[in-house]
Amino acid sequence: MAKAYWINFFHSITDQEKFEEYFKLAGPVVRASGARYLARGLPAKVYEAGLMQRVVVVEFDSVDQAVAVHDSPGYQAALKALGNGAKRDLRIVEGLA
Repeated sequence: MAKAYWINFFHSITDQEKFEEYFKLAGPVVRASGARYLARGLPAKVYEAGLMQRVVVVEFDSVDQAVAVHDSPGYQAALKALGNGAKRDLRIVEGLA
């Protein structure tokens, strides 16, 4: 079974307190699932149309696991806490087998 990856782009963080609350709630939910944070922070360098924005990459054992964590009550509570405190998008990508 192929691994799956969350690639989470934070285009802007407009409310640092809401972002910190999201991070405090989301991190334990993701880690409890057995997922692994692979990268988190600002890019070291950007090229082409790349933006200097926060990026988070998380490895999951499968797409189903990544979707289940996203849809879980704990992660949904983290998103609710974030509210409109950041403009972001999350992509789940299946890894190469």
